[in-house]
Parts: sequence; C-alpha cells; structure tokens
Amino acid sequence: MTTTTPGAPRVALRIAAGVLGGYAFVWCFTVLTVTLAIAGGMRYGEAQTLAHLLAFLVYLFVFCWAFAAASLARVWAVLAGGGIAMAGAAWLLARALQ
Repeated sequence: MTTTTPGAPRVALRIAAGVLGGYAFVWCFTVLTVTLAIAGGMRYGEAQTLAHLLAFLVYLFVFCWAFAAASLARVWAVLAGGGIAMAGAAWLLARALQ
C-alpha cells in the first residue's frame, strides 16, 4: 500500500520551478549578459566565459529561491517574466548592434 502526502504535488512543482524554470531563466540571463558584454566591447569568448561563470551563481540562487519563496505562483511569474524580458532585451540589443 502506497501513501501520499498532501504536500507531494507542491514539492514536485517547486522542483520543476527550480530545475526547469531556473534553467530557462538562466539561459536568458546568459544570452543577455553575453550581448551586453559584446556591446561593451568585450570579445565573444571572454563574454561567454563571464556569462557562464555568473550563470552558476544565478542558477544556485534561483533554485534555492524556488523552495524558499512563499508563493509558487510568484516564483513562476518572476522566472517566466524575467526570462521573457531578458530574452527580449538581448534580442533588441543584438539587432541594434548589427
């Protein structure tokens, strides 16, 4: 006989937010960081290295925050909204640099 706890679906949703939402958020953060660094005159390889080093810290923070935040809806809103905003800003900046 298997027993389930009432909080199990909520934990699974927080894990999904931390892993999947965090990955998408950090990917957009990395793209924006690389684009901003190139716009600032940095070479692509250096910009990519800088962005990936910062991405580890941002992902760690976002993953932990997904479990610490009081509202799961707020976590998803920040991750989705922030990711979309950063991707849009990177796209606009990249088009302006061309």
